[in-house]
Amino acid sequence: MGRFIYDNSSNSVEIEDRVLAHLRIVVMNKLRRAESFMFDVEVGDGSGRRSFWMHPAVAMQFHFFGSRQPRINRVWIEELMQTASGPNGLWIVPEPPEDEAPITDANPPRA
Repeated sequence: MGRFIYDNSSNSVEIEDRVLAHLRIVVMNKLRRAESFMFDVEVGDGSGRRSFWMHPAVAMQFHFFGSRQPRINRVWIEELMQTASGPNGLWIVPEPPEDEAPITDANPPRA
């Protein structure tokens, strides 16, 4: 279980290392392009949700507790990038199999 830390340790939320590794790539790419966005995540203790305004001026850390870098699922990265670019901002979508096409307006999710 990793931890996303926003500004300081009191503004943090626990996230599984595998999920956190994928979120790190999405956040890094969005902020590198100077694209601010909202990040909405469920709090691990079941107490609700937290929303973070992601902006390059705010210090943030991705603290991984595991020692191994997880294998990156490019399809999942694409889906997370789509949510981050949407009107509701980034939220954690379930990891798809790597052989599926990413969800887009032209390729909606299957029922």
